[in-house]
Parts: sequence; structure tokens; C-alpha cells
Amino acid sequence: MGWRSVIISQHAKLSYSSRNMVVQTDDGINQIPLDDIDLLLISTTQAVITTMLISELAKEQVKVIFTDNANEPVSETVDYYPNNRSVDLLNKQFKWDKGREQLLWTKIVASKIINQINVLAIYGVDNSELINELNKLEVDDVTNREAVVARKYFQQLFDKSFNRRDFNPYNAAMNYGYSVLLANVNREIVSNGYLTYLGIHHHSDENQFNLGSDLMEPFRPIIDYWLANQKFKELTPDVKFGLVDLLNLELKFNGKQTLFRNMITDHVRNCLKFLSGEKDEVQIEVELKNEVPNNAINGNV
Repeated sequence: MGWRSVIISQHAKLSYSSRNMVVQTDDGINQIPLDDIDLLLISTTQAVITTMLISELAKEQVKVIFTDNANEPVSETVDYYPNNRSVDLLNKQFKWDKGREQLLWTKIVASKIINQINVLAIYGVDNSELINELNKLEVDDVTNREAVVARKYFQQLFDKSFNRRDFNPYNAAMNYGYSVLLANVNREIVSNGYLTYLGIHHHSDENQFNLGSDLMEPFRPIIDYWLANQKFKELTPDVKFGLVDLLNLELKFNGKQTLFRNMITDHVRNCLKFLSGEKDEVQIEVELKNEVPNNAINGNV
């Protein structure tokens, strides 16, 4: 699996040749080894990609994300038949123990709220209300503390009038960052041989990524953690690049220093092993740095 996140943001033709992705633009021709690519984000509707390249990227388990006319992520590639998918594995997923599902969801929600509490602390914002809500968390979050905390958290992080349903640059950026995060979580689920449709908490018939939507939750605050430090008036290519580049952010996860992209890999694998009964404990501890990264934007853009 590669390490580079490649973003295509202008008119281009993408093709395959000798284990390389060939990118032809008005500025010239570049070749990128497939072995180097971890994520391909086609952030324009003015790009052409060959089926041969899509096929070869799928074999290398490279996640490809496509955007629409508004440059919002609209679809992604999902490998249908990974080499490690088997009937036995899928039977296990269909028969996951309900108690384990509830316990994992409780830990996921707890980790997410703790990370939200830490984000507010880093920015010097009072987080006592979130701590009080965390103390009310019950098994399987039956009282929906996750939603209660989210409403309070965003208004404290931004301002009292902030609403996640409003159309504004920060919501657009969050949606963009969350989509990139979800795509990476989905890829890890599929690469481990499991189905993304079957969630442990999300069960929507209209969501083909229910499990990914579950497992990504603890890491949403990492997107917020970076965005709250940025000043921008619209979702520019620089903002998008910064969000994708967050995958290279170095953080401490479960006591070990690692890149965000590797943290996702470890987290998904640990959760799947817990759900399948291969391990009896699952740990989800993220340590955010007090110094917020500013890796793409400085001032207004």
C-alpha cells in the first residue's frame, strides 16, 4: 500500500502505463508509480480516466474519490472482491455478537466525545458541559449523548449561532474532510474482507457505508481540530489540499506515535478483530497536539 495522496484539480487525462499512473495536463506529462499512491482524489469534472487505470488502482487497493460540479465528494471506488474475502468471514460479520457491537459503539462514542473535549481545551474553550455529558454516557449510548454533545461542541468551537446544517465554508470544509476520512475507513474495511453495508449502529438502507460511518466517528474531531485554526472565506483548492494532507499528520494513538493514515488502518483492524471475537479488548485513545498544525493555509485565502 502506498503513502502518497494525489489530488487532480485541473483538466487532465489519467491513464496507465508500466506500473505507473500517467497524468497528462496542459503543463506536461508526469508519471507516478502505483506503488506510491494511497489515495487519488479527482477534484474536478474536467478529468478523463481510463478503465485500465481504474482496474490497476483497484488491484493496488488505491481509494479513488470523485467530486461533482461543486467540487464536493460524490462517489468513491470500492473493491468488490478482495483476495481475503470469504464466505466464512462474511458469515462472521452477519453473526457479530450484539453485546460486542454495543460495547464497541459505546467506546467509539466515548472516544469521540473525549477528543471533542480535548479540541475545546486546546483552543482554550470551556469544555465542562461536554465533560458532564460524557459522564452520562450509557452502554450503546441509548440516551444519544453523541448528538447532544455535537450540538454543544460546534457552537462552543465556532460560535453560538453555528449550525451544521447551514451552508457556509466551514461546514463545506468539514463535509469534505469527513468524506476523505470515510473513504479511507471504507478502504480498510474492504481490504480486511468485510462489507461496508453492515454497521453496528448506523443501519440506513440508503447508506452503503454504514460500518465506515460507525468506525470513523472517533476521528472526526481531528478534522475539526485543524479547521478551527484556519481562516478562509471559501472552500479553495488550498483548503482541500490541507484536509487531504491531514492523513500525514503525526499523532499518538494508543500510546504510539504514528501517522493519521496508519492510525486509521490500526483502528479499523482492531475493531474488526474485536467484533469477530479475535480479541477481547479494543483501545481507542488519540492524543492531539497542543500546537495545531497549519500545513496549508496562512491567513485569508
